[in-house]
Amino acid sequence: MEKDRIRLSEHFNYKKLLRFVLPSVIMMIFVSVYGIVDGLFVANFAGELPFAALNLIYPLIMIFGSVGFMLGTGGNAVVSKTLGEGDKERANRIFSMLVYVTVLAGVVLAIIGIAVVRPVANLFAASEKDMTAEERAILVDYCVLYARIIFMALPAFMLQNAFQGFFVTAEKPRLGLWVTIIAGLGNAVFDALFVAVFQWGLAGAAIATAINQLMGGILPIVYFSRKNDSLLRLGKTKFDGVVLTKVCINGLSELMTNVSLSVVTILYNAQLMKYIGIHGVTAYGIMLYIGFIFVAIFLGYAVGSAPIVGYHYGAANKEELSNVFRKSVILTAVAGVVMTVFAVVFARPMASIFVREPELLNMTTHGLRLYSLSFLVCGFNIFGSAFFTALSNGALSLLISFFRTFICQVLAVLIMPVLLGVDGIWSAVVWAEGVSLILTAILLMWQRKRYGYA
Repeated sequence: MEKDRIRLSEHFNYKKLLRFVLPSVIMMIFVSVYGIVDGLFVANFAGELPFAALNLIYPLIMIFGSVGFMLGTGGNAVVSKTLGEGDKERANRIFSMLVYVTVLAGVVLAIIGIAVVRPVANLFAASEKDMTAEERAILVDYCVLYARIIFMALPAFMLQNAFQGFFVTAEKPRLGLWVTIIAGLGNAVFDALFVAVFQWGLAGAAIATAINQLMGGILPIVYFSRKNDSLLRLGKTKFDGVVLTKVCINGLSELMTNVSLSVVTILYNAQLMKYIGIHGVTAYGIMLYIGFIFVAIFLGYAVGSAPIVGYHYGAANKEELSNVFRKSVILTAVAGVVMTVFAVVFARPMASIFVREPELLNMTTHGLRLYSLSFLVCGFNIFGSAFFTALSNGALSLLISFFRTFICQVLAVLIMPVLLGVDGIWSAVVWAEGVSLILTAILLMWQRKRYGYA
């Protein structure tokens, strides 16, 4: 098997490049599929109103949970650097401190989330134009029910996010993958049991997700707190404000990206409530679930190819850097065309997995076909941001990511409905990705001589 191992130092043809990135692509697809399990069961077994409530309140949950991504991403960089310096004892102290800080922050944020979810849900539902006061109150109650159950598991959710990177730093990426698989399969099984069999509705879906998060957060603690053969072990530590500040700064881009996406989703929902009503939120939620799987392919490729880029940049091998860059652009373009054609052609069958009601199905199918045009473009922006990260240029990576996920989408969802009506909402992401591509292309052209990739 050793002779079949692909090394970073090798020359990459198309076959070898695809073989190398395939595990990352598969991993991201699995994560995306797990993410839609709640929506799938709620849409089919609980009804449209609970499904709309889930989509309406989930961005708020993600804003709180994004702190875990920040501590995990930023902490992973500090811990791995400390290990590289040969100070394993200090690395473990920092690792332990970050785990304990994540738990404490999760408890505090959970209390805040439980307290604010009702007024926030009222705010989200206020723009619904076709509901009676009683229906709106039921929608808000569903939002509060789902969110409060999830918030009770928030510390574990934040730990789950943080441990994704720590498993790699500990040289145990396969163990991290198995934890993800076990937690994800558990979520699917409990969703089927609680929602489909026991008919617990939205509460059942929330309980299933909370159990998934508890598994994903607690299993790593059990492993790292015991004697193990990895580079990291959970133990005694002391608070270090300087290190924690550095961790937060390092992870700020991850936090901002997740918060931006959540804020944009809230804005989309507000526009849909204004222009269409609750049906629009339901349709958009389905589009996001389906879109997650397609975008996961681009994200997986970006994650899988980044080590190759970083290695050859560090080795000053401009010829191979240029080779990987050129092939990546071509593969991204081909994948974008194939995925867009597939999504447009099979929009109705994919939408029918979530919804059966004819009017809502027609709306979702039409919206998904417009939304899917973004797959032609978004891969380049995702790769461009990851490419600059691999080149140790976090500033340009953050610029692309924030410009794409926040500025362009906010402007698009505010402006396009005025020009195109409801179709402007469905296609807002297409315009946002298109404008973002201009910035990505300018930055790649500007930096090509500095790094020698083109």
